[in-house]
Amino acid sequence: MPSSNENAAEIHTRGREPIDAGPSDVVDRSVDAETEKAEQTLLEQLGGFSGLIYSTLPVLVFVPVNTFAGLTAAIWSALGVAAAILVWRLVRRSPIQPAISGFLGVGICAFIAYRMGEAKGFFLFGIYTSLVYAGVFLVSMLVRRPLVGVIWGVLNGHGTEWRSDRRVVRLYDLATTTWVIVFGARYLVQSQLYDTDRTGWLAFARIAMGWPLTAVALAVTVWAVRRAGHLPVRRDTAAETA
Repeated sequence: MPSSNENAAEIHTRGREPIDAGPSDVVDRSVDAETEKAEQTLLEQLGGFSGLIYSTLPVLVFVPVNTFAGLTAAIWSALGVAAAILVWRLVRRSPIQPAISGFLGVGICAFIAYRMGEAKGFFLFGIYTSLVYAGVFLVSMLVRRPLVGVIWGVLNGHGTEWRSDRRVVRLYDLATTTWVIVFGARYLVQSQLYDTDRTGWLAFARIAMGWPLTAVALAVTVWAVRRAGHLPVRRDTAAETA
């Protein structure tokens, strides 16, 4: 016959038996893993944080070389830096798509500056690119398909499921609005500096409003998609989707 001490030990042991994770915990971990994978894919497409910083180097070289050695030397210097970044990523076996895109972008900027014969022409392509991006993101919101949600649906393989939940749409609207503000601000500020021939300040604005603002917009985007992924599914939403 077991003693009272043995009974107490058995009760104590039972009280400490592990509790299986509930369905919500499993879903949360699945959402986190899925979101992290999509975030990694997005960062790889941008070249990572180092790629965002590398993109400013041709501009850092272009302006001082133009001041001391002229436009032609500045153009070749910017192209040389962009080529060096491309080779560096090849040597390190990093994703080269962002470096190739960056090199082509610098090439277009250099060609415009050469054709115009003015250093400020180097920034013209980026100014109007910002305007186009701001317009595309804004139009996506007006047609109720915020571009952040569309892109994220492609990355995580969920397609357009998110459009059936207004709460998720509002979160993606917020993230998309952030990108509209970033691109719109770049265009407004830099076009004004371009029109007033302030090339030095234009270069400063290009860098200051480049990867720092991109990092802020990315942070808001990541917060929005993580928040959207953890929202419980509404029954009426599920019924509408079925």
